[in-house]
Amino acid sequence: MPASEHEPTRVLSSAQIQQFIQDGFVKIDRAFPRQLADEGRAILWRDLPCDPDDRSTWTRPVIRLGQYGDEPFKGAVNSPVLYAAFDQLVGKGRWRPRKTLGTFPVRFPSPDDSGDAGWHIDVSFPGPTGSRDERKDFSDWRANVTSRGRALLMLFLFSDVGEFDAPTRIKSGSHLDIARFLKPAGEAGMSHAMLDELAAAIDRPEALAIGEAGTVYLCHPFLAHAAQMHRGSVPRFLAQPPLHPAEPFQLNRMNNDYSPVEMAIRQALQERRS
Repeated sequence: MPASEHEPTRVLSSAQIQQFIQDGFVKIDRAFPRQLADEGRAILWRDLPCDPDDRSTWTRPVIRLGQYGDEPFKGAVNSPVLYAAFDQLVGKGRWRPRKTLGTFPVRFPSPDDSGDAGWHIDVSFPGPTGSRDERKDFSDWRANVTSRGRALLMLFLFSDVGEFDAPTRIKSGSHLDIARFLKPAGEAGMSHAMLDELAAAIDRPEALAIGEAGTVYLCHPFLAHAAQMHRGSVPRFLAQPPLHPAEPFQLNRMNNDYSPVEMAIRQALQERRS
């Protein structure tokens, strides 16, 4: 019997939802068309100070490009598959659509240390001494136990990424540890410097964000992750925007209508008490 037109579209299975809660991420193959990835890469190459056909011009390990709102990028982040997944993980009506794809750290094959490969979680709001412009003062930006300002961490693969192509490293299950670290800090949260130190110390199995162009990893906002050196042969194009919440996450809902993001946090805090 066909699904009712009023029934929400589901792209993630129950097993994938459970994986997200336990491991902190889910991989969605073909989340957006490869054609959009190809078109997006062409735009990014246009803005890079190097030649795609001349390896001698690839002189830096990483070049950051950002805030692209061209059609390939809009189409990628607003795909029907992802909209359905956002509804499943964050809750229908609880997230805000994006118009851009944030920063692209384009990584090139290089023996040089890029200097940005430390373990961390992404922070999302300024502290009492921090500027709202994170480009000017990032020192006191924070995260708190209800993940103020961030619903998901997302990794958009705009090129094929194998194990040697600088895939993002992920500590599976680390979001549970971070939730427990954040609880005593309350609404004020903890600074990125403190959280980075904790993320580095977490002992969890590592996974790699590999896949074909068009793959998207949807990650819990507390997931510890890190860059790495590029040991392959072709530059890696990846966007890592946040999904922003339309309303604050809640850890005590009267109707028990918790999203998987909230379920993971609640599970972590309950395990601490038991």
